[in-house]
Amino acid sequence: MKLIDRILRRAPSHAEKASSASTQRIRRGARAEYDGATVGRRAAGWRRTKLDANGELSPAVQAALRGIARDLDRNNPWATAGANKIAEHLVGTGITFQVYRNGKVDDVLNALARQHFDRTDCDTTGRCDLYGLQLKAARSIVVSGSVLLRRRWRRMSDRLPIPMQPQLLEPDYIDMSRDGPMAVAAGASGGFYVHGIQFSPLGRREGYWLYNAHPGSGRPASSSSTFVQARDVAHIFRADRPEQEHGATWFAPIILRLKDFGDYEDAQLTRQKIASAFAGFVKGDVEGAFPGIGSDDEEDPADREPLDFVESGTVQYLRPGEEITFPSPPGVDGYMDYSKVSQRAIAAGLGVPYEMLTGDLSDVSFISGRLGRLTFKRAVDTWQWLMFIPQFCAAIERWFIEAAEMQGHDVSGVTMRWTPPKHEMLDPASEVPANRDAVRSGQKTHSQVIRENGDDPDTFFAEMAEDLKRLDELGIILDSDPRRVTQAGNAVQIPNADQRNPAK
Repeated sequence: MKLIDRILRRAPSHAEKASSASTQRIRRGARAEYDGATVGRRAAGWRRTKLDANGELSPAVQAALRGIARDLDRNNPWATAGANKIAEHLVGTGITFQVYRNGKVDDVLNALARQHFDRTDCDTTGRCDLYGLQLKAARSIVVSGSVLLRRRWRRMSDRLPIPMQPQLLEPDYIDMSRDGPMAVAAGASGGFYVHGIQFSPLGRREGYWLYNAHPGSGRPASSSSTFVQARDVAHIFRADRPEQEHGATWFAPIILRLKDFGDYEDAQLTRQKIASAFAGFVKGDVEGAFPGIGSDDEEDPADREPLDFVESGTVQYLRPGEEITFPSPPGVDGYMDYSKVSQRAIAAGLGVPYEMLTGDLSDVSFISGRLGRLTFKRAVDTWQWLMFIPQFCAAIERWFIEAAEMQGHDVSGVTMRWTPPKHEMLDPASEVPANRDAVRSGQKTHSQVIRENGDDPDTFFAEMAEDLKRLDELGIILDSDPRRVTQAGNAVQIPNADQRNPAK
């Protein structure tokens, strides 16, 4: 059997033979079936790799990308604008919630959650409510690639509505030195690490190894890391590949373009400064006298300080035999064209409309602006419902329910329904009637339209019922009340009891 195994191991399979032959044929210069697989001068710049997403995002790569992205965010206006716009549309004034039990609002738990998350007491730093934490998290995801949300249990003596606070941490807290297989203890099969994240042998995420303080902090702290169970940590990032366990900065595709465009603008500014520094030079005669001005016998020309810089409006007198020559700075044409091309590439790399990134609305029509906004709205909805809500908001929901259960509340059938902020209408005069017609024709429900406007239907209907009740008590009839007035302005005849319940 050992001899057969050796023979089988040495004999390559048919697929391996075909793959090897194809590789050798491509290396000899033959054209591949796909142009992108061809090896030659045109394809010499491609970096072909067989690494998975975690191999490409090694700790060194993540640290480099993070550092460069934060530098751009601090000093590059286009990077700052892009991060702000994405965070503002992803979260806005906050992704709000309602606490439901079996499909209906639970007034007790909903009030408890509002009392905790709508105040700054929910934050470990005491500076933000839940929606402020959401905005910080969204911005960190764009710039740093990911963000950590850690659950901190509190004592009842802290007098919080629920004994729990979410703590927002940067991804630098993950101890990425823990990587590879875990040590096998007492003959048991161990799991493995992926850059600071611990997994079971079956690939189930067990927890994170987090530093006790930010590794770049100036505060004295231990450099060791502590294991935190996965149920107490939410790791929020956009995964672009399967099995990806860490996120990359959203600036990654445009880092070099942002740097080059910033350098180009600096060069243009320097050129304009040189061109605007007009100066005049007066030459004297051979004896050192300046015509029409006279000379100062007490001043030695050699004592004059040399002119090693030029300011706008300078008039400098030169000694006999001195002459100064300035080279003409080269002209650079097409500044606006190049700027627009670069800014459009930056906007495309971030997934943000060019007009929104730059504020340039000079070439925008209503149709093009509306199309750009609708396309961006689809991207924002994708980020909200497929990344932020399942990762950030779902963790808040789970932690709230567990904390409420610890306080003795019945949490059977309890869920939280999240409502993102509304997208502003581009043309309310046409969009409002369109929504009304969609509701009247049965294509949309009232609740669907209300959610699209960023409001919670239950809160909306409760407020509407309260307002209508108050109007009825005061005897006020408005033309906006469909119970009293039709769309054409005619009075509505309210059926009496016999008409509502006709005799059979």
